[in-house]
Amino acid sequence: MDRTRAGTSGSGSGPRPRGRRRAAVAAGVAGVLLGTLCGPASVSVAGTGSGAVTGSAGGPAAAPCPADLTDKATCYTGQDAAGAYYAIAVPKKWNGSLVVHAHGGPDLGAESDPQRSTGDLERWSVMVDEGYAWAGSSYRRGGYGTRMGAADTESVRRLFVAEFGEPRRTYVHGQSWGGDVAAKVVETYGAGKHGPYDGALLTNGVLAGGSRGYDYRVDLRVVYQYYCGNHPRPTEPQYPLWEGLRATSTMTSAGLGARLQECTGLESAPRDRTALQQRNLDDILAVTGVPERTLESHLRFATFTFRDIVHNRLGGRNPFGNRGVRYSGSHDDKALNAGVERFSADPTAVRDLSYDSDLTGKVSIPVLTLHAIDDPTAFVEHESAYRDSLRGAGREGHLVQSFTRESEHSGLSDAEYATSIAALDTWVRTGRKPTATSLAASCPAFDATYGTGCFYDPAFRPAPYAAKVAPRPGGLRWPAMTPAQERSWSRVAGVGIAP
Repeated sequence: MDRTRAGTSGSGSGPRPRGRRRAAVAAGVAGVLLGTLCGPASVSVAGTGSGAVTGSAGGPAAAPCPADLTDKATCYTGQDAAGAYYAIAVPKKWNGSLVVHAHGGPDLGAESDPQRSTGDLERWSVMVDEGYAWAGSSYRRGGYGTRMGAADTESVRRLFVAEFGEPRRTYVHGQSWGGDVAAKVVETYGAGKHGPYDGALLTNGVLAGGSRGYDYRVDLRVVYQYYCGNHPRPTEPQYPLWEGLRATSTMTSAGLGARLQECTGLESAPRDRTALQQRNLDDILAVTGVPERTLESHLRFATFTFRDIVHNRLGGRNPFGNRGVRYSGSHDDKALNAGVERFSADPTAVRDLSYDSDLTGKVSIPVLTLHAIDDPTAFVEHESAYRDSLRGAGREGHLVQSFTRESEHSGLSDAEYATSIAALDTWVRTGRKPTATSLAASCPAFDATYGTGCFYDPAFRPAPYAAKVAPRPGGLRWPAMTPAQERSWSRVAGVGIAP
C-alpha cells in the first residue's frame, strides 16, 4: 500500500524551478535504479556562518532504496568533498518539499560511515511516505562535533538543491544528539527571512547542549567509581574521572559491561545478585536518576564519548566539573559526598564545548519538538532547557513543544512523526501555529494509515532542567551561551571543536 497521504500539504505541486539532471524524478521516473555507493569528484562550496560546508561535483549516484521505499521512491548515495557519505530519497509522488535529517550519536568511528545515512533513511522512511524528499549526512567523521554535524547537514541540503532544484519548502529534522545538531543548523544557517530552512522538527533532542547536557553523566561516572572502584581498578593506571577513560586504554564496551556486571549484577535477575551488588545498583540508580535499562549505555557514553571529547576534541582539557554538587538518595549520603571524586572544569574547555554545542535560542523560524515523557536517554527535561533558552533570547514565540507517553529514545510512533511534519508544514504555509491539543486531535487520522499509535499527552509540562540534573555554578541561567558570547568567542582563534 502506498502510504503517501492524499491531501498532504503541497502534494501534487512541484518544487521551485529544478536543477539539472534529475528533473524527471519528481514527475515519476519508474523503477528503483541500482547503483553502488560512490565518492565522486568534489568541490568546495562557500560556508555560511560558522564553518565551511562542502558540495560534490560528481553528484549523487543511483542506489537501492530501503525495502519500505522500493516502489515509492528513487534513492541516491554519494560522498561530499569533506568525506561525509550521504543518502537521498525522492518519492515518486513528491510534494515538492525536502526534509534534511541530522543523525544522533555521536558515532565514534574515525571515518564517515555510509551505512549511517542509509540506515537513517530506512528508520525515518515515514517522511518519504508522506511525500517529502529526504536527505541525510553520515557526517565527515565520527566523534563529537555539533557544528561539524551542522555544516555537513547543510552540505547535503546544498547537494540536493544542485541536483534536483530548490524545494518549495525545506525542513530540518534531528533526533537525539541530532536534535542539538539540527537546532544548531537552525541558528547557524536558518536565521533571517531569507535563510534556506523554513522550519525545524526536533525529536527526543539533547537540547541542553554539551556544556550542561552531560552533567548527569559526569555524576554517574564519579558515583559509579565511588561504589564500584573498578573503573579503573586500584591495580591499573589511575586517571581523573573527567577523562572518561585514559587515552591509551584498550578497554572495549564488552569489558566495561563486565565490570558493571561485576559491581552491580545488572544483567542478573535480582534473586541472583549478591546483597552488595543490589545495594550498589540501588544507590547508583537512586543518586543519578539514570534508569536501570539504560545504565550501561549512559556509562558507555561517560566512558568512551567523554574520552573522545576530552582527548580527541579538547586536547586533554577538562570541560566538566562537580564541585559543590551534593549527591543524595543513597543509603549513606554523608559518606558518598565525602568520598566521591571532585574536580573543576577548565574555563577554556568549557568555552570550546559550549561554543560548539550550546544553543543561543536565537531562532527565527518555526520549531516543533516532540519528546517521549519517559525517554530513558535524553531526559524530557531537555525540553525545559530549550524552552528557557528561547525564552531567554526573546524567541519563545517560534516554539511549540509536544510530549507523548512513550518510553523509547531511538524511535517514536510513525503516526506521530507524520502528524508532526504535517503540522509544521501547515504552520509554515499558513501561519496557523499548532498546539499540543491540536496535534493530539490530528494524530488518529495518520494512525489510520500507520497503525503505530498516538500517545500525545497535551497536559504534560516537564519540570525545570535543574530538577533533574544538579546545576553547576551559573547553571540556572539560560541560554547557556548567549548570542553575545557566541559573537565574542567566534573571534577567538581556534575556538570550538575542529571538524
